[in-house]
Amino acid sequence: MSHLIAIVGPTATGKTRLAIDLARSFSGEIINADSRQVYRHMDIGTAKPTPEERSLVPHYLIDIVNPDDEFSLAHYKELANQAISDIIGRDKLPFLVGGTGLYVWSVIGNWQIPEVPPDYKFRENLAKIAETQGASSLYRELSRIDPEAAEKINSGNIRRVIRALEVYKSTNVPFSHLQMKNPLPFKTLIIGLTQERARLYQRVDARVDDMVKSSLVKEVENLTEMGYDLSLPAMSAIGYRQIGLYLKRELKLEEAVKRIKFETHRYVRQQYSWFRLKDARINWFDVGEEPESRIKGLVSDFLSGKEVRTV
Repeated sequence: MSHLIAIVGPTATGKTRLAIDLARSFSGEIINADSRQVYRHMDIGTAKPTPEERSLVPHYLIDIVNPDDEFSLAHYKELANQAISDIIGRDKLPFLVGGTGLYVWSVIGNWQIPEVPPDYKFRENLAKIAETQGASSLYRELSRIDPEAAEKINSGNIRRVIRALEVYKSTNVPFSHLQMKNPLPFKTLIIGLTQERARLYQRVDARVDDMVKSSLVKEVENLTEMGYDLSLPAMSAIGYRQIGLYLKRELKLEEAVKRIKFETHRYVRQQYSWFRLKDARINWFDVGEEPESRIKGLVSDFLSGKEVRTV
């Protein structure tokens, strides 16, 4: 049976660095599972692997669509499965790497994602409701009709809330029920990276400061000059939205940076709802304990057929 290794966990835990190290050690190639790194021109704010890092190991599903392109979960899963098959077909080891739980579990769980075309009028109506009554009103409706989906979706992620409501309107079946799962034709080892929460928040804050020093403001400015409106779903990503408000003179830079850190802390908590520390499928490692050698040992055992915790 073929093998797949997934590296998951909250932002700023070092997933990219670990993935590159393991891929170089075990003849692997990396498939992105971050929902923002698929977009071109959005490099700094998404903590995308640098060109130098990508030159060390082949990477897939990075820079594949423009910020104003439609890109669905179904499309992501299709492309990820194609990449996995291609990598395995060349006798290489695929690594699925990222912190977007929806992307990761859609592949590992082999979800059968509903083919529901976008209903733009319905979306527009719900967006107006969110503006006039608050996003919480939409989230309450989702919690009523599909509490399982609501548990997984950030209440502030209006786009995903609207999509779940849109699927229900079209099918009369909760979005979570349509994501049926089938067994995969390969074994999957899931490696989770974590850290004590206060220390992790410190890492997040340091990375945000580094992003600003690395010209995040200029990156967002360039995107707007290229014609990408700040109202686009892609531009709602943490960092881009707040810097956009700064460029519109609605926030001072200091306040924008403060909000980026606050929203990223909240995102970390949301990621832990997708990747639970008590999830028996995930082999967790605390990055503060320098676990690289233990992780390599686990991967070696997995590939040699020894008994390890897998999916």
